Amino acid sequence: MSMDAPALLRSLRHRNYRLFFTGQLISLIGTWMDTVAEAWLVYRLSHSPLLLGVAAFASQIPVFLLAPIGGLIADRYDRRKILIWTQALSMVQAMALAILTLTHVVTIWHVILLAAGLGIVNAIDMPTRQAFVVDMVSREDLMNAIALNSSMFNGARVIGPAVAGLVVAAIGEGWCFFANSVSYLAVIAGLWMMTTARSVNPSSPQVASVWSQIKEGFGFVMHEKPVRALLSLLAVVSLFGMSYSVLMPVFADQILHAGPRGLGLLMGSAGIGALCGAISLALKREVKGLGRWIMLGASGFGVALIVFGQSRMTWLSCLVLLGAGYAMMVQMSSSNTLIQSMVPNRLRGRVMALYTATFMGMAPVGALVSGTLAQHIGAPYTVAIGGGACIVAGALFGMVLPSLRPHARRLIVAQQAEAAAPTQP
Repeated sequence: MSMDAPALLRSLRHRNYRLFFTGQLISLIGTWMDTVAEAWLVYRLSHSPLLLGVAAFASQIPVFLLAPIGGLIADRYDRRKILIWTQALSMVQAMALAILTLTHVVTIWHVILLAAGLGIVNAIDMPTRQAFVVDMVSREDLMNAIALNSSMFNGARVIGPAVAGLVVAAIGEGWCFFANSVSYLAVIAGLWMMTTARSVNPSSPQVASVWSQIKEGFGFVMHEKPVRALLSLLAVVSLFGMSYSVLMPVFADQILHAGPRGLGLLMGSAGIGALCGAISLALKREVKGLGRWIMLGASGFGVALIVFGQSRMTWLSCLVLLGAGYAMMVQMSSSNTLIQSMVPNRLRGRVMALYTATFMGMAPVGALVSGTLAQHIGAPYTVAIGGGACIVAGALFGMVLPSLRPHARRLIVAQQAEAAAPTQP
């Protein structure tokens, strides 16, 4: 690795992380193509904001309900092998949706049922992926790896929607689903080529009951104030703010009259902003100051949503979504980094499952509520209300931030000591 770019790309000096990064980047482009195409397909079949919300609810509610079990699986079994299985199942789901769409037999209920199936897979996949990062890089590179993961995710978020908008307009949604299915081969190949120690935590007794081990993760979150505060803020932003993306087809079609290409532009703009936010965090070498970034990110995201809701020009909407994406990523990725810096490794899968459940679990409820609300008061006012809630939540977090710092410092020091301790033979 050249010494010219260690600050931004230092995690890529680890071979396993390079394999993961490359495979995930290809796969995530397919995932974002699928996301845009699926939203447009649901809207084309139903012309209903409510059913957009129902489809999003179906894909995300299994994560909320099952992620704690997924986190326990991530702590008990080899994370690399778990991910190979979950990615293979996701590939099958995407191919099924592609076949149904390309043969012109797809219905809204096919989409919803397949979305729910993918949600069950994601309940295991997402906490495992979060916990797997520390198995691929050294602890001093953890913050950079998390930020690079976010950069990768949002780089794909720029490319995928733009390509999907063109493909959907030219030849239909089915080929986006097919491309997504094929793209999973890249990440499966990367995982297969890795050489990692079996990431099972020996301190987590196999004989203990599943419920008692899940409760241990809950207990850590509830007892430690900084983790509890971060997840509470994340829950509010996910519930009220993140549902704006569910209503994107409504904005593209009814508000901005921009069609599927416009939908790709809107989602790509948010992705560019989020990519810039992730790169900013990747350049940061320490967790000091992240609490302030989180507060400003949540509040800034809320302001951007209010402005976006009132915009009637595509170029202005895209510009505002750049800011929304940046602010959202600063808050989400900083929260992820801080939590991973504070959690003991034996609880990592379970705590990151709660992070996933909070992020993904509140979103489906928000999607259902926003879809229903948009049906009655319109998408612009619905998004503006969500933005206001994010501003209030960010301000409240800022008020308690000084009292959280000593507790956060204690947890971070404890985890640094754990990492420095010699491993048992």
